[in-house]
Amino acid sequence: MSVTQILFYVMAFIVVGSALFVAATKNLVRSIFMFFITLFALAGLYVLALADFVAITQVVIYVGGILVLILFAFMLSGRETLNILQQQKSKLVNVGKLPALILAVLFFVVMIVVVTKIDAGNLNWVKQSIVTHNEIKPNDLVTDNIGINLMTRYLLPFEAISVLLMIALVGAAHLSRKEVKG
Repeated sequence: MSVTQILFYVMAFIVVGSALFVAATKNLVRSIFMFFITLFALAGLYVLALADFVAITQVVIYVGGILVLILFAFMLSGRETLNILQQQKSKLVNVGKLPALILAVLFFVVMIVVVTKIDAGNLNWVKQSIVTHNEIKPNDLVTDNIGINLMTRYLLPFEAISVLLMIALVGAAHLSRKEVKG
């Protein structure tokens, strides 16, 4: 077993374990911070898959943006709402959760069947990409090419999207603000 495989299994274990903790815990603060760990470990898996740009995007957008937005929503929410959410009794299996549990079990079974039955080295599109040398090597400059294109050819759409996201963030902060009656 190589170092890369060991790193993959460690990162995959961290992703699955922390995601299960996020779904199972009732403490919202711990859940948010474990979600942080889940997203970082997922970015590590992207690095191992030689998807540098996706890993950077994962860290910048999800860890840097979405997670901070979740933390702001948590901090701005009322204490009464948080207490009500944490006091709700929930069993692992009840009628309301049955469709979600069935769907999760079906997805898990499909995933196990695919992992055990597939032979990735003998897939036609994998063989064809190896023959035509259409593969990403560890020394390829994919992230550099994406960055150059974003800052030259696609600069206007990139900036328009960033302004739109900033407007959405300001709107969300305005909507979450409480009115002072007096």
